[in-house]
Amino acid sequence: MNNSDIKVLADEIAANTIFTTKEVLTSDEAARYMGISKSYLYKLTMRQKIPHYKPMGKMCYFNRLELEKWLQGNRVATDEELSQQAEAYCMKKGGTR
Repeated sequence: MNNSDIKVLADEIAANTIFTTKEVLTSDEAARYMGISKSYLYKLTMRQKIPHYKPMGKMCYFNRLELEKWLQGNRVATDEELSQQAEAYCMKKGGTR
């Protein structure tokens, strides 16, 4: 590995470490953290679909934990979970007749 390769690797490690230690993320960091483009993040903020902060009225900031919660907010049940729910519903309905 040459010096430029080591620098690139060190920069990548530093950037990834930010996500586990930093609570407040910039737009660039938030987009990278979520794996989306900055333009899509901008659309989400303009439509008020994602929690964000504008302390100075212009620049957006994001709370990392709120982003995680938002990302996990629309869970899709597995087939097994749906089957269990359907079975429980049928048992409940069958017992009330």
